[in-house]
Amino acid sequence: MSRFLTVISVADAAAAAEKIAPARKTESVPVEQSAGRVLASDIAADTDIPGFDRSVVDGYAVRSADTTGASDSVPALLTCIGRVTMGKHDTNLILGNAECVYIPTGGVLPSGADAAVMVEYTEEAGDTILVKKPVSHGENVLLRDEDFKKGETVFSMGRRLSPQDAGVLAACGCATVTVAKKPVVGIISTGNELVPATSVPGPGQVRDANAPMLAAWLSEYGCEPRLYGIVQDEREAFETVIARALPDCDLLLLSGGSSKDDRDMTAGVIAGKGMVLVHGVALAPGKPTIIGRIDTKPVFGLPGHPASALVVLKVIVSPLLDKMLGLDTPLLRTVKATLAENIPSQRGREEYVRVKVTNGIATPLFGKSGLLNTLVKSDGLVCIPAGYEGLEKGSEVEVILW
Repeated sequence: MSRFLTVISVADAAAAAEKIAPARKTESVPVEQSAGRVLASDIAADTDIPGFDRSVVDGYAVRSADTTGASDSVPALLTCIGRVTMGKHDTNLILGNAECVYIPTGGVLPSGADAAVMVEYTEEAGDTILVKKPVSHGENVLLRDEDFKKGETVFSMGRRLSPQDAGVLAACGCATVTVAKKPVVGIISTGNELVPATSVPGPGQVRDANAPMLAAWLSEYGCEPRLYGIVQDEREAFETVIARALPDCDLLLLSGGSSKDDRDMTAGVIAGKGMVLVHGVALAPGKPTIIGRIDTKPVFGLPGHPASALVVLKVIVSPLLDKMLGLDTPLLRTVKATLAENIPSQRGREEYVRVKVTNGIATPLFGKSGLLNTLVKSDGLVCIPAGYEGLEKGSEVEVILW
């Protein structure tokens, strides 16, 4: 009897996970709380922005033709006929030949003006302004629709919003914005050897590092993690916790819930309540990963080692989350680097090796399975494709940053 169902490629496993992604849910949030959320609809400008011709400097609104040839030695002499008041449009301020108006940054450009001269390049002599530098048509001026035109798409659906995006949304008249609802992800830790972080481990026991790490990763990704504690390796207790978690969650992560052993309890529980789609991926670390479904909810059995669980999250679970969030671009930060030494690998599996990156040089951090220190000492992962027997020193690699 095979210890695994058919071992499949990482790409096939990620595709299988993505196929069972629950439909995206949406909600409206105040625009000031939108940073980090994923936009669920296109946003168009409801008016021209900024909506009026304005100066982008403190200085004088002028007709650019009146400043032609101006210099320190031969300044252009203009008559100041008034001042622009912020927040108002004075229709009586109309520039004629060789006239100017004082204007602050953001002020409405008066009629007849087509440029603004920075105050640093002027000198006052009563009502006469000496302009010591010429300006061209449109210089230091923002036109009424130069930022965004009315009806123009400002943001497209699927964008992860930044703080600066929130400002633009407000400028477009959005007090609230429709975003993808955060997927609720249940985390259940399994294992007789596990104790919570608040306990002092006895012989044969270890603190549960996976659940807090998974929860932190999910929060940063834009999900809402829910911890259901540690469950002993007893089928009835395991089934009870899963039954309690499923109604409240969009998907479940069973930490430590995968094994090479064909007596594996997690696969049996998933199969008994739903369906096991994948049990075994050509991935190192992470080969015993389980992908299943119970009551239309995706359920993942993750390896117990934190490094393995994190790799599975990044390469298999994240495509499903991207679909649930409606992301237009995967949340994958990478940097190119040169490999400092050879990395051997076994052909036929996709391997992810932890590396530290310093000044463009990626140094592999080799260590025994289960070590935690390489997680915090490394900056990311280098992927060795399944068809390779390793990577050579001096190769250019793409580092997937944590």
